[in-house]
Amino acid sequence: MGEKREAPRRESARVLVIDERGRVLLFRFRKFGGGTGYGWCVPGGGVEAGETLAAAAVRELWEEAGLRLDERTLGGAVAETSGYADLGWAAGEFRDVYFRCRVESSAYEVDVRGLVGEERDHHAGHRWWSAEELGATAETVYPLGLAGLVADLVAGRVPEGAPVVLPWHH
Repeated sequence: MGEKREAPRRESARVLVIDERGRVLLFRFRKFGGGTGYGWCVPGGGVEAGETLAAAAVRELWEEAGLRLDERTLGGAVAETSGYADLGWAAGEFRDVYFRCRVESSAYEVDVRGLVGEERDHHAGHRWWSAEELGATAETVYPLGLAGLVADLVAGRVPEGAPVVLPWHH
């Protein structure tokens, strides 16, 4: 028999926002849970009760980046990762599901006025990253394997069927 897995303590929906130059939007944040330093992550956050993953992704992208999308724009999930984490404010099994969308960065200005509470306290900027920059940086970037995933998506290699499973990052 397979090992019984704990139900996720927190499920998150995230969006890989990719521009016309093949760059992905990432947010810089101060680390949670007593960690020191900074990291970079894909916009997104927790799924609320009764909300679908796609609906949570759309809501989070609007709140965190000021980008309004329709759920149908996202299509299916392209990647996921899961594992144990202790972030200080929550500990247990976490699952992050990643969607993607394309934008023209010249026509879209990132707007973080919708950040609330701890999001606002930990937010430390944003920038657009190419897959090459992600692969070469010594900075902490979540999720692990993002450079290869972005390179594949930009090249039109979109997972069919099940999302790509990325390694857990904590």
